[in-house]
Amino acid sequence: MKLLVDTNFLDQYTSSFITVLIDYSPKIVAAVLLLIIGIWGIKIINTVSRKIMIKRNIEPTLIEFLTDTMHWGLRILLFIAVISKLGIESSSFVAILGAAGLAVGLSLQGSLSNFAGGMLIILFKPFKLGDVIEAQNISGKVIDIQIFVTQVLTANNQVVFIPNGALSNGNIVNYSKLETRRTDLTISVSYETDIKKAKDLIFKILNENPQILQEPKGEIIVKELTDSGIKLAIQAWTKNQDYALVCAALLEDCKSAFDSAKIPFQTTVK
Repeated sequence: MKLLVDTNFLDQYTSSFITVLIDYSPKIVAAVLLLIIGIWGIKIINTVSRKIMIKRNIEPTLIEFLTDTMHWGLRILLFIAVISKLGIESSSFVAILGAAGLAVGLSLQGSLSNFAGGMLIILFKPFKLGDVIEAQNISGKVIDIQIFVTQVLTANNQVVFIPNGALSNGNIVNYSKLETRRTDLTISVSYETDIKKAKDLIFKILNENPQILQEPKGEIIVKELTDSGIKLAIQAWTKNQDYALVCAALLEDCKSAFDSAKIPFQTTVK
């Protein structure tokens, strides 16, 4: 008797399962087809949109951010559409997703300013990859611009991560924005020094250095009269990539020329 009851129950359960499977099979097939077509469509949309943005010379960091955002946004929409096809109520899921987003946003308030700063940097482009900048008391080459932080490689080969919130709200000096840069070298000589002779020596050095541009022409002016001596300002123009070499060459050449002329001096480089 017990075996008969168990057999009848199993038959009823199997029959009910087959009935439900037959009723839901069209929905399951439609959901699977929607999932496959959706994944394929998302890949095509991302590929096409990326190519369009590359052709329009959009900042690479912005391209990555937009494509990633589009990718996950479309996936979420596809997931909601698939579960809706299966007959699952999606409104409650959307409500849960919104509540979770609000909770995450509140817990990441400090990071939101960095996110906003990253968007401002990407949109307004105060600098780009490869530029040499000075910001937040850090000077170096920009090697990566992310949504939350910017990576700067310093001259002593250290990678510094600067939060984009502080970076976008502070002063940024972009040394690579223009092709040329002026060297500012201040030389202090004694009051007994013949200024014209000192200027002639410096002009000769400027004219003989091939890395110093002839246009705009270099200038040598009396910058200041101090208790210790006369300060002469040397302003010479050079290409960005030659700036450090030109500063070093000017110091060395002025030292040699002034030593030969027996003119003592001190220097200050800005």
